[in-house]
Amino acid sequence: MSALDAQAPDTSVTAEELVERARALVPVLDSRAAATNTNRRLLPETVADLREQGLLKVLQAKRNGGFEMPMRTHLDVISTLAEGCGSTAWVAGVTHAHSWMLSHFAAQAQDETYGKDPDTLISAVIAPRGTAERQVDGSYRLSGFWPFASGSEHAQWLFIGAEVVDNGAVVDAGDLLIPSDELTFKDDWHVSGLSGTGSCSVTVQDHPIPAHRFLSLPALIAGHSPGRELHDGWQPGLAAFGVLILALAGGALGMSRAALRSFPDLIGTKVIAYTEHVQREFPTTHVLMAEAAAKIDQAHFHLYRSADLMDEAARSNTPLSVVERVRVRADSAEAVSLCGDAIAALFRATGGSGLRASNPIGMALANLQAMSMHGGLALETARALYGRILLGLEPDTPSF
Repeated sequence: MSALDAQAPDTSVTAEELVERARALVPVLDSRAAATNTNRRLLPETVADLREQGLLKVLQAKRNGGFEMPMRTHLDVISTLAEGCGSTAWVAGVTHAHSWMLSHFAAQAQDETYGKDPDTLISAVIAPRGTAERQVDGSYRLSGFWPFASGSEHAQWLFIGAEVVDNGAVVDAGDLLIPSDELTFKDDWHVSGLSGTGSCSVTVQDHPIPAHRFLSLPALIAGHSPGRELHDGWQPGLAAFGVLILALAGGALGMSRAALRSFPDLIGTKVIAYTEHVQREFPTTHVLMAEAAAKIDQAHFHLYRSADLMDEAARSNTPLSVVERVRVRADSAEAVSLCGDAIAALFRATGGSGLRASNPIGMALANLQAMSMHGGLALETARALYGRILLGLEPDTPSF
C-alpha cells in the first residue's frame, strides 16, 4: 500500500481538462518567455503554476498521486505549453518521463518521493555517465559528473545514470535516486537555445545510495522492474525507451504552431526588399506558408503515430518489436527536424527585422535547433539505425 493512500489525491481529471489547463497558461508563459531565457531557468512562479494545475503529473502513476495518462495526452499537454514557452515545455516534458520512470523503482523509493509529496519534481540525467560501486550489502557508492540536468534547480530529487561496477567489472547500468541537496550543482547553462531550461551540470563523489534507489536500465527496457507490478493500470507498461525519447519531442509541435501563427503579423505590409511586391501578396510567400504548414502537419503525424502505437501496445500488453522501437526514435527525430526546417524557412522570410531578439520565430528556431542536438533526437543517427533495421540487420546499440 502506498503512503499516498491516506492523502487520497484526486486523480479523476480528464485528458481534455489537462489540455485546457495548459491552454489557459499559454498567454502567461508567453509573457514570461523572455525573462525565462534571461534567467536561464524556469521562473519560480512558472513552476508553481505547473504544479498547481497538475501539469507535471500527466504520466505520473495514480499510485503516486498522478493522472497516469496516455502518451497522446502527454503530447497534447506539452505541445500546448510550448505555444507559450519552449523552455517550459521542455522541462515539463522530461519531468513527465521522469515521473513515469519513478513508477518502476522499488516501492520504498516511490514512497520516499511521491509518498511524501505527490507534487515532487524529479529531474534526471538518465545516461549512465557516472560510476556506481556495488557494496557487499547491495548498496552503492556513486561518483561522477552529469551535464544537462534540465529543471534540476527546482527539483527535490534526481535520478542519475551510472555503470555498476562490482569487483572492478561492469555488471549493469542504471539510474540511482538521490535527494537534490546531496548533489553539487554547477551554474554552467549558458546556451543559445532552450536557454531557460536550467539544464545545469551536477556532480557527486563517493556518495552512498541504498539498494532500493537503483533501477537497472536493461531490465527496465526489457519490461522487468521492481515497481511494475505495484500498479493496476496499463500505462506503466509503456515501452520505456519510447517514453524517454518521445517525451523530448512534443514541444517542437507547439513551438512551430505558434511560430507559424505569428508569421503574418511579423511581415505585416512589408515590401520585399529591392522590389515593388508586398510580401504577403506574393506567390512565393503563399508557397512558403503552405510548405511550412505541411511540414508541421507531418511532424504531428510522426509523433501521434508513435504515441498511439505505444498506447495500444501497452493496453494489449504486447511488447513493441525492435523495428517499432527504432521507428519511435526515428519518428521523434524526423518530427523535430521537420518543425525546424519549417520554422527556419519562415525565419529567413522575416528579413533583417527578424534578427531582433524579440522575434518569436527566431526564439522558436533556436529552441528547435537545440532540441535537434540532443543525442536521442539526432536525425542522421536515428535514420541510420532505422535503415539498418529495415535492411534486416541487427541493431548496433544495446538500447533496442
